[in-house]
Amino acid sequence: MLLERLRPMMAPDGTAGRYAHGNQLFSYCSLDRERLKAIELPYPLVGIMLRGRKEVWLGDTAHFFEPGAVFVLPARVPMDVVNIPAGPTSSYESLLLEVPALPGGMAPLMGGEKTSMREGDRQFRVPLYPDLVHTLVHAARAIASEALGEAVKAVRLMEVLTLLRPIAAARPLFEASLPEEVAWLIGSAPSEDWTVERVADRLGLGASTLRRRLAAKGTSFRNVLRTERLRAGQTALAAGASSHAAAEAAGYASRSHFARRYRESFGQSPSGRRSR
Repeated sequence: MLLERLRPMMAPDGTAGRYAHGNQLFSYCSLDRERLKAIELPYPLVGIMLRGRKEVWLGDTAHFFEPGAVFVLPARVPMDVVNIPAGPTSSYESLLLEVPALPGGMAPLMGGEKTSMREGDRQFRVPLYPDLVHTLVHAARAIASEALGEAVKAVRLMEVLTLLRPIAAARPLFEASLPEEVAWLIGSAPSEDWTVERVADRLGLGASTLRRRLAAKGTSFRNVLRTERLRAGQTALAAGASSHAAAEAAGYASRSHFARRYRESFGQSPSGRRSR
C-alpha cells in the first residue's frame, strides 16, 4: 500500500544520483549496483525503498531492505551500504528525508529514555501499521508540494516524528548531544529557576558529571543557560513584548541585568530590538 501510493513520486527512468522533491526530501537513484564503504551521514534520515534492494552493513551484521520497506539510518556512524537495481533495465531508488534537527517543541531522548546499544544490536527497519503509512504518504506529498507553505510542511513532519518516536529503530532521529539536551530542557521553560543540580537530576546524571561532560564538549552550564534565556528574550521581543516582559520570559529578575546581557550578545539594547 505504501509503495503504490508513493509511485507517482518516483524519479524519471534513467535518473542517477539525487533527485530533489523538496526541502531535505529527495530520491537517491543508481543505475548500477554500487557499494559505498564506510560512509557517515551528516544527519539521520528516514528512508523508503521504492525500487531495487538495499543492504546496510555494520561490521559483520547486515540489514536488508526491499521495496516498500521503511528504515531509519543514524548520523555519524560508519556503515557500508550496497544499492542494488531492480534488474538489468530498472534502477535502484529510495526516497530519503534528512532530519537535521527536531522541530520546535519536540524533545530529544533524555534521561531514562536513553539506553546504551551495541552497534550489532541496532535495528534500522521501521515496523509499519496503517496510521504510520498514511502519515508518511501525507508528509512526503506535502513536503514535495510547491503549493503548500512551510508551516503545513512542518506540521506534517511533526506528525511523522510523533508516530516514530516510540519505535526503537527510529531512535537516531531523536538523539542529541548533551549540550543540546540541556539547551532543550532550559529552552522549554526558560523562566524557571534552573540549576546544575536540577538539570542533572532531570537527565539522570550527577551535577559534577554534567559539568565535566559539558566542559568536554567545549561549553558550560552557565553558557547554555545564558544562551537559551537570551534566545527566549529575543523571541519575546520579536513578538512585540516590552523589555520588562521579555526579561521575565527569559528568567531575569532584573531588567537591567537582562539588558546588559542582551547588549553583550546582540550588540544592541532590548528596546532597540523591539523598535525595529
